[in-house]
Amino acid sequence: MMKITAGKSRDCKYPKMNQVICRESMCHRRAGLAVLLFILPAPAVASAGGLSSLVQDIGLCVVLAGVLAIVFTRLRIPEIAAFLVAGVVVGPIGAGLVTEPDNIETIAELGLIFLLFLIGLEIDVRKLFASGRVLIVTGLLQYPLCVAFGVVVTRLLIWFGIGGELLAAGVHAPLYIGFVLAASSTLLVVKLFQETFQLDTQAGRISLGLLIFQDIWAIVVIAIQPSFDAPEVGTIFLSFAGIASLGLMAVLFARYVIPIGFRWIAKRPEVIFMAALSWCFIIIFLGMNLDVITLAVFGIDLHLAVGAEMGALIAGATIASLPYSMEIIGKVGVVRDFFVTLFFVGLGMSIPAPESAAVLMLACLLAALALLARYLLFFPLLYYSGLDRRNAMVTSTRLAQISEFSLVIGFLGVKLGHIGSGLNSSIIFAFVITALLTPALFRQADVIHDKLGAFLERIGFRLPTGKTAGEDESYSVAILGFHRVASSLLHDLERKYPGIMSRILVVDFNVALHSRISAQGATVRYGDLSNTETLHHAGVDKARVIVCTVPDDVLKGTSNRKIVAAARHVNPDAIIIANAIELPESKRLYDAGADYVFLQRIEAARAVCAAIEKGLAGEIDAHRGSIEALEGEWHMRKEVL
Repeated sequence: MMKITAGKSRDCKYPKMNQVICRESMCHRRAGLAVLLFILPAPAVASAGGLSSLVQDIGLCVVLAGVLAIVFTRLRIPEIAAFLVAGVVVGPIGAGLVTEPDNIETIAELGLIFLLFLIGLEIDVRKLFASGRVLIVTGLLQYPLCVAFGVVVTRLLIWFGIGGELLAAGVHAPLYIGFVLAASSTLLVVKLFQETFQLDTQAGRISLGLLIFQDIWAIVVIAIQPSFDAPEVGTIFLSFAGIASLGLMAVLFARYVIPIGFRWIAKRPEVIFMAALSWCFIIIFLGMNLDVITLAVFGIDLHLAVGAEMGALIAGATIASLPYSMEIIGKVGVVRDFFVTLFFVGLGMSIPAPESAAVLMLACLLAALALLARYLLFFPLLYYSGLDRRNAMVTSTRLAQISEFSLVIGFLGVKLGHIGSGLNSSIIFAFVITALLTPALFRQADVIHDKLGAFLERIGFRLPTGKTAGEDESYSVAILGFHRVASSLLHDLERKYPGIMSRILVVDFNVALHSRISAQGATVRYGDLSNTETLHHAGVDKARVIVCTVPDDVLKGTSNRKIVAAARHVNPDAIIIANAIELPESKRLYDAGADYVFLQRIEAARAVCAAIEKGLAGEIDAHRGSIEALEGEWHMRKEVL
């Protein structure tokens, strides 16, 4: 499914495990083919129709994945499960319909490359490292601590006689279990953050940063895997040196050369798309051939080669600041969705038939240990390095799956004789189990935090102390929740009413923003927006106007309706302004006690409509000039977000 190159440009693919077809299974495969012949067009399965094996295999996978996705969506089962099942059905342990599994694996590899390229495009390095100590400390310590945890737990399992021959096969089984528990799935997590538009939240930025650290750790592991019996420090250093060298070259090109070319094609969106993909593969090829270059220039092989996935990530990150990045994201995203679908179908094809019930039992145990490691190691590291309890718990829960890189590491372990094929089968099934659980855990992360809140408080993981408003304190405006709208609102209030900042209260649980909000002159307090006691102690009961700015699709564990009801309870006389994202919701908010409801899309449409009117009248330049004279240029605004 994907190739990873590290050290001496070693290539490897996901295992096509247990694909030897028994003669006894041929009858059932032919029966499966006969059934599908009734629902598939004849040219798709007949070579006489002129279809190449590549087109035929992709067509079969797409048809079955699409049909199952519709059914699974109706049943409220994650579509990832549909794609995996489709892979099992068309794969070697199913009907065996795919004639050339390499075709799907090659296409799926492109999906992973495009995904990592898009991740790079959405990386804002300044925001990423604005997390500071939290990200750096956790990123450096989390992986090795999880590996140590896996080693200790595996040795205990062996001592208690759990795992049997699966864990006893190979002297390095405990180490490989540690690798499996240490990394989370970049593909799954980023996809969910993108779908919910939460990649730029604090939990999203921390998760993305940790995933990048984990991917680097995994590449280092792959680089030194062949020498586990006598690991060399130099190999690790050279792996990092290769990544740093490729990143430096990409940054220099992206800063001084790429903008010139993109300016030439700025008015040709389709050419921008192709140019961006060209840049992606230029960096990939450059990274994979660093050893060839050093050998040609210096006459020595420095083992600096960088894998395709890391190259794609670097390529995206280095052009993320270009003004065309959003155009690229939109166009590559459409292509990516197709290839990522085939990625999961290909993964389903690689799932082996379990050799025994012990394989599945160990897979379930590995999945449980992966979740346990998030709460025993991820969560305390995030909390004690400075992240607030809620975001630490949410981030840990959303990273509770096994990484795609673990499949590669496990496959190499079998090839090198470090672990047995049975243990590798358990790793694959554990990945599937955690992949299916991930969407539910992602959605319920805040609920899990709230349910564990009392227990966490008792064992010492406390929420940030919220200050209580004094008896004589009162506020003109209380802003409940702080996101994009609140950031712009704070800026405009400060500009239009210079003396009002000292009379503005902000209540939000994202403590990472508190210092920046305070620097603007506002009072900021930590608090649960739907808790009436919290709102009372924060001083919301003394505010003249209360504004709920965060839309429901960003709020977690509550809604604007609940917040409005709580605010109205603690402050019956206040003017309450609330945010709605759906038209019918405005009526419900008014019934809950809001005095005015705004919809961002309607407010934006008014501004755009005015611009259209000026444009039709030939006055767009004057219109823009008048707005910038009054409001300033957008890129010059200094906001919290």
